[in-house]
Amino acid sequence: MSISLQHISKSYGDLKAVDDISFEVKEGELFGLIGPDGAGKTTIFRILTTLLLANKGEATVAGYDVVKDYIDIRNHVGYMPGRFSLYQDLTVEENLEFFATIFGTTIEENYELIEDIYIQIEPFKDRRAGKLSGGMKQKLALCCALIHKPKVLFLDEPTTGVDPVSRKEFWEMLKRLQQKGITILVSTPYMDEAALCDRIALIQDGKILEINTPQEIVKHYPKKIYNISANNMYKLILNLKEYEHQYGVYPFGEFVHYTDKREEFNLKELVQYLEGKGLENINIQQTPVTIEDAFMELAK
Repeated sequence: MSISLQHISKSYGDLKAVDDISFEVKEGELFGLIGPDGAGKTTIFRILTTLLLANKGEATVAGYDVVKDYIDIRNHVGYMPGRFSLYQDLTVEENLEFFATIFGTTIEENYELIEDIYIQIEPFKDRRAGKLSGGMKQKLALCCALIHKPKVLFLDEPTTGVDPVSRKEFWEMLKRLQQKGITILVSTPYMDEAALCDRIALIQDGKILEINTPQEIVKHYPKKIYNISANNMYKLILNLKEYEHQYGVYPFGEFVHYTDKREEFNLKELVQYLEGKGLENINIQQTPVTIEDAFMELAK
C-alpha cells in the first residue's frame, strides 16, 4: 500500500478533529477524501505529511512511518495545501527554481513530469506569483509539488475558489499524472469531483462514513430520488418537510431533491398536497442518484 492509516485520532482540546480513522490507498491510485469544511480532511493531510502528530494510531506513506521516518517522507511526497503557500513576491520561474533547489534537483531534470502543466503558465514565467489568477496559482503550486518527482502527491482542496474551466483542466492533469505512476490523495468539498476518483472516503465530523468506488456508493443508495420544482422554492422546501411521507428533503441546484418513505411513491397525492398549499408550476421527475445524495443519507 502507498498510504496506510490505522486507527488515527487527533484532538484539539475537547474537539475531536479525527476520530479513529483507518483507510488505505493503493499504489498508483487516485483516492478522494470527500467531505465538507471541518470534516477533518486537512488534519489527516497534515498528519500524513509529518506536519502534525496524531494522538493515537499509526500511519505510513510510501512505506515510511510518519513519526520515525518523517525526513524520508518529506523527500518522497509532494504536498499542495489548501491555501496558496508559495512565495508571492517571487516570479513563477523563481518559485520553481527555489523548490527544485530545496530538493537538490533542477527544473530540467524532471521537466517531463510538469511539461503539460508548465506550458500553460510559461507565458507568465516572469510574473510574480501573487499576481496570478486563481487557476494559474494552482497550476504553479502543482508544478512546485511535482518538481522533485514524488512517489505520493497530497492535494488538499486544490480547486477551492477556482473557476469551473480551471477545475476541469486541473482534474485532467491529475489523470495524466496518475498514468505516470504517482499515487494521488486529494481532498475536496465538491461532491461532483468525487466521481473522478478511483475510490473515495466520505468523511463527516472526523469519522469515515463509507469507503468505496463512487459507482458502488451511488448504486447502494436505498431509495429513488425526485427533482421537484415550483413557483416558490422556499415555500416548497418548507411544505415538503411537513409532508407526512417525506424521508429526505434538501435543495439541489434549481431543484429540491426529495425521497419518499413509502416503497410505492404516489406522485399524484404529492402534487395535490402541494397545490393545496398554494404552490403552482409543480414539476416532479425522477433523477439519477448522485454522490451528494449518498453523502446526505450516510450523514443522517
